[in-house]
Amino acid sequence: METQKAKTTDIFERIKNNKGPLGQYAESAEGYYIFPKLEGRISNRMKFHGKDVVCWSINNYLGLAEHPEVRKADADSAEEWGLAYPMGSRMMSGNTDIHDRLENELAEFVNKEKAVLVNFGYQGIMSAIDAVLDRNDVVVYDSESHACIIDGVRMHLGKRLVYAHNDMDSLEKNLQRATRLVEGTSGGILVITEGVFGMRGDQGLLKEVVALKEKFNFRLMVDDAHGFGTMGKTGAGTGEEQGVQDDIDIYFSTFAKSMASIGAFLAGDKDIIQFLQYNMRSQIFAKSLPMPLVEGNLKRLELLKTKPELKERLWYIATLLQNKLIENGFDIGVTNSAVTPVYMKGSVEEATQMVMDLRENFGIFCSIVVYPVIPKGMILLRLIPTAVHTEEDVDVTVAAFQQVGKKLAEGAYKEIMVNPAKQ
Repeated sequence: METQKAKTTDIFERIKNNKGPLGQYAESAEGYYIFPKLEGRISNRMKFHGKDVVCWSINNYLGLAEHPEVRKADADSAEEWGLAYPMGSRMMSGNTDIHDRLENELAEFVNKEKAVLVNFGYQGIMSAIDAVLDRNDVVVYDSESHACIIDGVRMHLGKRLVYAHNDMDSLEKNLQRATRLVEGTSGGILVITEGVFGMRGDQGLLKEVVALKEKFNFRLMVDDAHGFGTMGKTGAGTGEEQGVQDDIDIYFSTFAKSMASIGAFLAGDKDIIQFLQYNMRSQIFAKSLPMPLVEGNLKRLELLKTKPELKERLWYIATLLQNKLIENGFDIGVTNSAVTPVYMKGSVEEATQMVMDLRENFGIFCSIVVYPVIPKGMILLRLIPTAVHTEEDVDVTVAAFQQVGKKLAEGAYKEIMVNPAKQ
């Protein structure tokens, strides 16, 4: 007797028919708007499709990517150790005194008892959220949180509450709800926000969040990827900037921004960080950071601490850029960090044509953000200033924005041009 297959969905067919919000543009945008290929040494000026461009899209805040001392430390460590050592996870066979040293120096720098390295920022904070929370806990997080936080929260088996971005009334209402949910259970409350929001450039209202600890019993985790090295008197981050570093229970940052490297760390009370060491699955079952990254990050941290002129130069360029944009009538939103968004009005199609014009005819390379990240009819061009940018870079960029802004207003970008990467 013949049997018939049950009628089920073919996963691959579903994928082919729905490639996702970005994947749907793969054929038309790949190689230019998505997965573009910048060439040359990491700097303020690079090459794109054979043309020289002022590059505002790399998170090299302090200019450490090509700093001669950093390059030497990276090269010397690679020569001595190669990329394999140490092999295995840190828990099993991949630990060294140098890994411990980096953790100790990071903890001291951000004024915490203990720190733990993680291999990548994205997987690290996801794993930390997963490890800290159990099914009886409630997590309350800012609506503009980075994707790594959102994905970490999605792993939580208990209640998840989101509050309106930097809205303390919304946070308080959600804390009231969270408190009711955990009453009579073994559950607690974890609030998650960011030190600097990487898209808008505004700081998380850490001081105001901390003040709510007087009314509610919760712990605070802060993702300070864009604040570490750029904010605060010493560069120790947004908590230092706002005077509440001691009130952050779990401090997180990546090395991928101000340190221009790979890896990340979490810092806090000794008992909590030790718990994370023994319970973060992404680290227990992953290979240890290779020695060149560890020694290279030690050198980067040394320069971050001993060369304040790097942060001063970053802020000189960031302030110059932001002031000139404002003086010329551009809307940079509510940024109070180095992150510099420029808001314009237009469609997704107009945005792509304007960016192409900037790259092809004005030599300006910056990131473009459109719906659904921001509302329909809005365009966001995000600029990331660094310590290696120059006054000339600022001037030519603002001048270019003046011209393309005028062309956008006149409707010049409604005509679709062909992706140069597909020609």
